[in-house]
Amino acid sequence: MKFLPIYFLVTLLSVAHAQVSLEEARALVGDDKVTVLDIREPEEHATGVAKGMKLIPMSTLESRLHEIPRNPDSRVLLICNTQNRSSAVAKELRSRGFTNVEYVRGGMSEWAKRGWTLVSPPKP
Repeated sequence: MKFLPIYFLVTLLSVAHAQVSLEEARALVGDDKVTVLDIREPEEHATGVAKGMKLIPMSTLESRLHEIPRNPDSRVLLICNTQNRSSAVAKELRSRGFTNVEYVRGGMSEWAKRGWTLVSPPKP
């Protein structure tokens, strides 16, 4: 199954699944047992990214699933701009057997509102 288009996300949001606060996610960036994936698209990354997050745009996730840890002892946190896409992608990944996936409440828009550090994305 391919990742669902954006217009299907609203129906997926009603299903509860694991989530973490923005504060917790910020504290966990850089932890060896945690991978924080920024799934925003490249044009969104251009506005700034948080240092230490892995950038995998949602549009490329299907071909990059091998880069997402499956070990239940390693947490995977997903963040997008507002939490809509990351919560839907977390649900999809869980349906594919990823048991260690959570989404970050608030997203990068809230990160920026709080004035937390953003850097230019690395060049591809």
